[in-house]
Amino acid sequence: MANLNKVFLIGNLTREPELRYTPAGVGVANLGLAVNRRYRDKSGELKEDVCFLTVTVWDKQAEACCQYLQKGSPIFVEGVLQSRSWETPDGQKRSTIDVRAERVQFLGKFSPDKQAEGSAAAVESQPAKAVGPQDAGAETINPEDVAWDE
Repeated sequence: MANLNKVFLIGNLTREPELRYTPAGVGVANLGLAVNRRYRDKSGELKEDVCFLTVTVWDKQAEACCQYLQKGSPIFVEGVLQSRSWETPDGQKRSTIDVRAERVQFLGKFSPDKQAEGSAAAVESQPAKAVGPQDAGAETINPEDVAWDE
């Protein structure tokens, strides 16, 4: 039997992207994503439902997301569903399903003079350096290297 694990999502970030690094120096970012769904119920009334998801982005894509995205940014995500399970300190078993991004497309307009005071994701007029471990050798991520869909 054939199997398929693929998701395509368009939504807005619910919080600032969170960037961490593995011990090997690989970037990993967690994005909170809200995806809206509009539909009509049996009586014909228009309803809206919101699905909140955690999207995990890896490597250079993770760094670009944290550099250029902020809370409220619209994005398109192509990825796969990934399940995780763990045990809490009090012994309860927990599990969740997240989205592991294979591709993230920025949907909002890029504005090099955009200033978000106090935001770690503020975009500067000059290309910003990727933030990483001291020994990982930061490299520049330019706006033209990121896929922007206007």
